[in-house]
Amino acid sequence: MPLFGNTFSPKKTPPRKSASLSSLHTLDRSTREIELGLEYGPPVMNIGGQSWKFEDGQWITESGGNASSREVQRLKKRNVQLEEENNLLKLKIELLLDMLTETTVDYHLLEKEVEDVKTQHRRKS
Repeated sequence: MPLFGNTFSPKKTPPRKSASLSSLHTLDRSTREIELGLEYGPPVMNIGGQSWKFEDGQWITESGGNASSREVQRLKKRNVQLEEENNLLKLKIELLLDMLTETTVDYHLLEKEVEDVKTQHRRKS
């Protein structure tokens, strides 16, 4: 028999109900915003010291970053110019390849004609 007896025997606690302890789910959105100050805005992230915000399906720099808006406009304009130049060069290459193909075909036709004339000349001799 223990010295102090078996006087301490706690009862089992009843299981908790599965309902949430938070009452936030019972409030509608406008009440939650008023009561708790929850304002949902566009997602914002900070990468390498620049702050970016997601608006209209695009990430837009919020803090200005290293490039000014004037520099961005200049780069966009230069990009358009380079794309146009690239398209023109592709067209020129395509035309040159067509010209080369045509010249090659003409050369092969002339070569065949020369061979035909040679064979006819040999037959006559």
